[in-house]
Amino acid sequence: MSANYTTEKKFDKTDFTVTPFVKGEYENCAFVNCNLSEADLSACIFIECEFSGCNLSLAKLSKTALRDVKFKECKMLGLRFDQCNDFGLLVSFENCSLNHSSFYKMKLKKIIFRNSQLQEVDFTESDLTGALLDGCDLLRATFENTMLEKADLRTAYNYSIDPEINRIKKARFSLGGVAGLLDKYDIEIE
Repeated sequence: MSANYTTEKKFDKTDFTVTPFVKGEYENCAFVNCNLSEADLSACIFIECEFSGCNLSLAKLSKTALRDVKFKECKMLGLRFDQCNDFGLLVSFENCSLNHSSFYKMKLKKIIFRNSQLQEVDFTESDLTGALLDGCDLLRATFENTMLEKADLRTAYNYSIDPEINRIKKARFSLGGVAGLLDKYDIEIE
């Protein structure tokens, strides 16, 4: 256990750009409408926490542990989730903006992304087996050697996924989204 252990506390409208974020372990805590942009969350541990309406853009996540953490309506631009501690990693995102974030080489089996902006997100070599990308905008997101087996992208849009360099067996796509699997061929589908 780290020196600073906080449990069952609600942080409401705290601006951590003014009040520095105290590093430590946070369990069953709620962060509501907080500003954590560019905050150094390195080596912090978050267990069963929820972030809602927060700005976490460009926060530092080196060795940060996210264990059963929910993000709702958060602005999370340019985050390097690939630098997180992958032990016990479990996150979900709802109505979040994650543009320019990286999930490079991450194990994200059964991860849930709902109604989120995932533009220019890097999923290279990540494992999205059984993932749900519900109503997500994947414009210019990178899928390369990505495991998408049994993933559900039926309501996702703007994606470009090359079936030759990604594993998509049993993945689910909508008929309208199939064009995103044929992008590299530069063909017209009407």
